Formats: sequence, C-alpha cells, structure tokens
Amino acid sequence: MAKTTYTTHQGQTWDEIALEVYGEERHADYLMANNFSLLDTLVFSDGVVLQTPALPVEIDGELPPWRNATYSTSDDIDPFDV
Repeated sequence: MAKTTYTTHQGQTWDEIALEVYGEERHADYLMANNFSLLDTLVFSDGVVLQTPALPVEIDGELPPWRNATYSTSDDIDPFDV
C-alpha cells in the first residue's frame, strides 16, 4: 500500500515535496489542495505531517473515450469495415 502521509524536513517547499512524493514538481498544486490548512506555509519546519493521497488517474482530454487506444468493445469489429 502506498504511503499516505509525508513528514517534512526543515527548509522544504511544496515543489520539493511534490517532486519527492509524486516524482514531478507539477503536482505541487495537488499536494497543496490536499493540505489546505497549510497553504500559508512557504518553507516548512521539521516534522510537519502532510497528507499525500495517490494521484488521480489522468485522462487525455483531446480524444473521446471511444477513440482512446485503451477503449475496446466486446466484439472489437468495426461495423463499417465490411
């Protein structure tokens, strides 16, 4: 099971923690959204416990689901390909 909390170290920032927990700094907003009461903190002191839930599944917003490569129908036959 994935760890759902993270304990900060002196001097860490949101983006550093997001990089360590989620592998990318761009997830700092998700980390902040899940720790709303700490938004006024820019640089953390040692020992602050943050909630770190798993990232939601990202869906490519450019194609509808039926055009996505992972979408399949039960028969996988194109009715117009006769």
